[in-house]
Amino acid sequence: MTLTVHHLNNSRSQRVLWLLEELELPYEIRHYQRDPNTMLAPPELKAVHPLGKSPVLTDGGVTVAESGAIIEYLLDSYGEGLLRPAAGTSERLRFTYWLHFAEGSAMNPLLMKLVFNRIMTAPMPFFAKPIAKGIAKKVLSSFVDPNIQSQLDYMEAELGRSEWFAGRQFTAADIQMSFPLEAAAQRAGLGANRPKLAAFLKRIHARPAYQRALQRGGPYDFAKD
Repeated sequence: MTLTVHHLNNSRSQRVLWLLEELELPYEIRHYQRDPNTMLAPPELKAVHPLGKSPVLTDGGVTVAESGAIIEYLLDSYGEGLLRPAAGTSERLRFTYWLHFAEGSAMNPLLMKLVFNRIMTAPMPFFAKPIAKGIAKKVLSSFVDPNIQSQLDYMEAELGRSEWFAGRQFTAADIQMSFPLEAAAQRAGLGANRPKLAAFLKRIHARPAYQRALQRGGPYDFAKD
């Protein structure tokens, strides 16, 4: 076993480091830094995966991309039954749902919010700026922000059912859900007005494995309650 995480600063790949720490698996890190102007991943990542995005995990001759796929690969290959409910249980169904919800639903409006906020502050000809800002504000107010608030309300209610997303036990679904909630806390006003989600962030940030992943991964701006 030679696990290597191709880790981009301030990105979803922090979750992979955290999972590896929870599983107490040995791994190596190859660090990549975003372009300070575009905030995009460097072209060197394309040598690892054609899309040039992070996270990517290599395990000997195996290359796995996408956070959810990496989590499933690690649990299948090395998890030994940890951090995933037993097959055929209602908790396993919830686990699978949240594992896919994180990227399939939760991240889309958060990414749109980031993009449209940048449009409003991006340099452009003076005559175009009012038009661009007007369109961006309309999309944010009529579609993006309502979707984010609806999702946060839904997640708050779900954590009212149990302490963790899949049930009473902490699982890798909580690791997967960490990034959209951390992003929402930074970009979308998630705070004390949703106490269950705020408490979730405090719990995960206090976990020893989370702290070890921060030490190994380097600066991560989203690690704030």
